[in-house]
Amino acid sequence: MYASVETGGDNGTADHVRVVDFRSDTISVPTPSMRQAMFTAVVGDDVYGEDPTVRQLEQRSAALFGKEAALFVPSGTMANLLAMMVHCSRRGTEAIVGDIAHGFLYEQGGAAQIAGVLLNTIKNNPDGTFCLNELVRKFRGFDVHEPNTVLVMVENTHNICGGKVLPLDWLEKLAAICREKGAKVHMDGARVFNAASYLNLPVSRIVRDVDSVCFCLSKGLACPVGSILLGTKEFIKEAHRLRKALGGGMRQVGFLAAAGLCALDEIVPKLKDDHARTRRVAEAIDQMGSPIFKVDLANLHTNILMVEILSKQVHSSDFAHRLATVAPGEMEAGVVDADGKGIAVKVSARDWTFARIVIYTNITDEDVELAIKKIRYVVAEYEKEL
Repeated sequence: MYASVETGGDNGTADHVRVVDFRSDTISVPTPSMRQAMFTAVVGDDVYGEDPTVRQLEQRSAALFGKEAALFVPSGTMANLLAMMVHCSRRGTEAIVGDIAHGFLYEQGGAAQIAGVLLNTIKNNPDGTFCLNELVRKFRGFDVHEPNTVLVMVENTHNICGGKVLPLDWLEKLAAICREKGAKVHMDGARVFNAASYLNLPVSRIVRDVDSVCFCLSKGLACPVGSILLGTKEFIKEAHRLRKALGGGMRQVGFLAAAGLCALDEIVPKLKDDHARTRRVAEAIDQMGSPIFKVDLANLHTNILMVEILSKQVHSSDFAHRLATVAPGEMEAGVVDADGKGIAVKVSARDWTFARIVIYTNITDEDVELAIKKIRYVVAEYEKEL
C-alpha cells in the first residue's frame, strides 16, 4: 500500500522531501552561537582538573542546582550509573526504581551488568510518580535473606509517562520516607529544566529534596555531547574517581563544555517555546476527533507528546513508517511545503500502543504546521481504510 517515495538512506536530505524530525530531542543540533563558543573555548586536561571551561560549567551548574559540586560526564546513562555506584557502594544493595523508568528500561541493565546493584521495580503511575505506601513496603534489609535498600531513583520529567513533571509535594514526602529509612534519592533529571520551565520555578527548587541529580546537555539543550551529575562534594569526589574507571575521562573536553555554558544562557530560557509548539501539535490532533488516534491534552506538561493508538489494527511502527513516507498522490493532494516538497514526519515507535513526538529548539513554527498537515492527512487515510 505504501510503496512510495521515502526519505531513504540519505538521512532525509532528498531534494523532493521536507523532513520534520520529531523522534527525540537528542536529534537537536548546536546553535551557531554554540558552535562559535566551542571553536573559541579555552581548554586543558580535565582528568587533571585543569580544563577551565569544564570547571566553569560544573561550578555554574552546582550554583544553579543548589548542590555542592558537579561533574561533567559523557552521557546521562553514565551519570545514572555513577550515582548508583556511589550510593550503592556496598555489595548486596539494591535501588528502587519505577517500572517504566528510563534507568530500568533503556540503560542496558548497567546497574547489574557493571555496578552489581539490584534494581527493584515499583509500578509507575501515569504521572510518573509511584505509590508512597507501596514504596515503604518495598524497603528491605531487615532480614538476612534480603538485600539492603539504600537508594530510590525518580525520573523528572518522566519520558514514557509523556514528559510529566513530578509534583513537588510528592518529592518532599518521598525524600522524608527515604531519610527515615536511611536511603538516598537520585533524580534522573535528563529533562529537569523542562520541569522547572513548566512549574516556572528555579531548577534548584525542583531538586531541593534529592541527594543527587543529573541533567542532559544533549537532549533539549541542543549540545552535541554530555550530562552533568550533581551532589555533595564527597559524592562528586567518588563519582570523579569512578568516571575514570568507566572510561569517562575525556581530557580537553572544554570544547563540549563551552556548548553547555551557552545552552544555559540561550536554550534554557526558550524551553517554554518547545512546550508551546508541542501543545500546538496536541491541540491539532485533539481537534481531529479521531476514534483511532488520541492525545491527553489536559495532562500535557512539556515537550513530549504521546499519541495513543486505540485500534489493534494499527501498529505504532506502521504508523511511524507511514508518517515518514511520501505516498503516491499525497503531494498532488497538497501535502507539501511552500517549495512544493513532500512532507515526511519522523516519530518514535516500537512495539508500543502509542507513538512519541518530542519537540526541541531546532523545530520551528513552520515545521509544526507542516507536520500537522501531514498528520491530518495520514490520520484521515487510516480512518477511511479501517
